[in-house]
Amino acid sequence: MSKRWIIVVLSVFLVTVGCQRGKTVKHFTSVVEGKTVDVPALVGGKVVLLAVNTGDAVKQGQKIALVDTTELALQKAQLSAAVQEVQARKAILQTQFERARADMEYARTRLDRTEKLFKQNTVPQQTLDDVRNQFQRIRSAYLAAKQQLATVTASEQKLQAQIRLVEKKIRDAQIVSPLDGIVTTKYLEAGEAVPPMAPVVEITHLDRVWVKIFISERMLASVKPGQEAKIFIDGTDRTLTGKVVWISPRAEFTPKNILTPETRTSLVYAVKIDVPNPDGLLKIGMPVEVAL
Repeated sequence: MSKRWIIVVLSVFLVTVGCQRGKTVKHFTSVVEGKTVDVPALVGGKVVLLAVNTGDAVKQGQKIALVDTTELALQKAQLSAAVQEVQARKAILQTQFERARADMEYARTRLDRTEKLFKQNTVPQQTLDDVRNQFQRIRSAYLAAKQQLATVTASEQKLQAQIRLVEKKIRDAQIVSPLDGIVTTKYLEAGEAVPPMAPVVEITHLDRVWVKIFISERMLASVKPGQEAKIFIDGTDRTLTGKVVWISPRAEFTPKNILTPETRTSLVYAVKIDVPNPDGLLKIGMPVEVAL
């Protein structure tokens, strides 16, 4: 199961109940919504530790679970041995390359000197040709040594990249919470196997939730972003204060699952109200009354 946004919308227009500061207050019924995250196992394997239970509060970065890394550790050891082997070969090729470069520099100097002597008619054409041929052979050997060194260097870099990939998987085997919240679902237990990217737990973020209501076109002029709204909760005298953070730019028909057939065809605008919930009083799916 991937990341989900629990979206349960319930909005019922009620009668006008009074006036406050000269403005008509409308009451709506809605349902608390919030952000939920399915925390995945980035690598597959046996879950050797599951450190949380349903209902536990977790902090961002807190360890939740651990996947067995034995196989990954063995892969890293194998790759490290291959790197050592390549590095030993690279050292030999480096020595051969340095020797070939020194030979080529000497051959080039000899060729330059022979060409000058030839121009002075000091050496015959045959001698110049022999020196040129020797220089070409030495240069070819130098280029071959250079190519071999480049090839083994690339092999070393490839192995090092594979090691870093395995190290990342080992780090990813430790599953941590991506946010503060409450564990609302456990999808498995310690000892079970989990495939890559499969969810381990679901975490719900309760510090900040929202409600969504629907208003008529006639109310659009009186509702503005940043406007405060009162949130009333059944069973408690506490009242929370929310803030309008979004008003839909497009009208839509009233959701069919909440009103009578006569009002389903009414055009309304969705309004999202952000509600701070630091003590977790509001729960996802909880019905509330909104005064706006």
